[in-house]
Amino acid sequence: MHGEQQDGLILCPQCDMLVAMPPLSYGSKAVCPRCKTQLSARWDEPRKRPIGYALSALFMLLVANLFPFVNMRVAGIVSEIKLIHIPEVMVAEDYASMATLFMVFVQLIPTFCMLAIILLCGRVRLPQGLKVWMAKVLFQFKTWCMVEIFLAGVLVSFVKLMAYGDIGIGTSFIPYCLFCLLQVRAFQCVDRRWLWQEIEATPSVAQPVTVGKTGMRQGLRSCRCCTAILPAEQLRCPRCHSQGHVRRNNSLQWTMALLITSFILYIPAMLMPIMVTEALGNKMPSTVMAGVILLWSDGSYPVAMVIFIASIMVPSLKMLAIGWLCWDANVKGKQRADSERMHLIYEVVEFVGRWSMIDVFVIAVLSALVRMGQLMSIYPATGALLFALVVILTMFAAMTFDPRLSWDRVSETIKKEPQGDGK
Repeated sequence: MHGEQQDGLILCPQCDMLVAMPPLSYGSKAVCPRCKTQLSARWDEPRKRPIGYALSALFMLLVANLFPFVNMRVAGIVSEIKLIHIPEVMVAEDYASMATLFMVFVQLIPTFCMLAIILLCGRVRLPQGLKVWMAKVLFQFKTWCMVEIFLAGVLVSFVKLMAYGDIGIGTSFIPYCLFCLLQVRAFQCVDRRWLWQEIEATPSVAQPVTVGKTGMRQGLRSCRCCTAILPAEQLRCPRCHSQGHVRRNNSLQWTMALLITSFILYIPAMLMPIMVTEALGNKMPSTVMAGVILLWSDGSYPVAMVIFIASIMVPSLKMLAIGWLCWDANVKGKQRADSERMHLIYEVVEFVGRWSMIDVFVIAVLSALVRMGQLMSIYPATGALLFALVVILTMFAAMTFDPRLSWDRVSETIKKEPQGDGK
């Protein structure tokens, strides 16, 4: 089958079903008829929209780094910070690892992704190899953009600091909020399938294919990078040059290894202090649970619940859910309802896992802003780094798990083609 004929076909990345794509009207999307995963979307002005959002986002990020971000007044002493100064403070306190996490997740990766969207969607003259590399990195880095999580951490920091002094926002706070919204919108307007077809034509497959059957049973596989349909024995994608297999090699082993490691680190991360508050010469270490209890006792019930859910419940339930997914992948004779339930669990795990970083960003803001000598100062502690590692490892564990394993032993019955859903 020629590449032109394959443009209307796609292997679902979640359940491996070969689906015939319907003609999409502007503002609609196509979903898999079996697992309801979004396969593609069609946007009005598919080039101008993401370029406009990405350019605006970069401008707002530049403004956000030039001016004061937030300030605090305690007993007549004023402290203010710029975004760019947050990692400087942590490096000065010998916490270069925390500074690196902040710079990578909040500044560098979002900046690269916005630049990549502008260059790829704008048809800028670039070497083909560079275009392919940028597209590969763009979609891999998308998960690691934590701008909105950092913003939520800033808001939580405000609530924590209100008990000690007056909190104010600086000139760059509103531009940063706009940057957060614009970069999210830029990602939404870039369809992976459309972008790869713009970079290079869909590779052809000579063998016949049947819509409504899984790729594995037809000797086909999907490139998890560019969504191209390839013969199962072809390990290297001719379009994006990514290596791959019908199923991810040693997926369960990698997932379980990362899961066990994260669980081992989770115990000391909960028991060790994540920050130290120094007030009038007295140092008070604080664990994650102690912070939740303090917020609750101060009457900040919503914020206490947010921290408890994001920092305690979510990591615990995520590790339990990933373990359940690995166990379920080895169960024989599953029914469709079992796979649908596991698919939902997997999607929830992928979505909420990043939000556990909110407590790490709260500590970053507090330690950078509260620098008033003996009167009051806040420092990050070892527990914060361990907790960040737990979040990162569980994210990698979810990424290494192959969701198609949950569908491999389910009947390949579908009743209808995907339909366009209005956005």
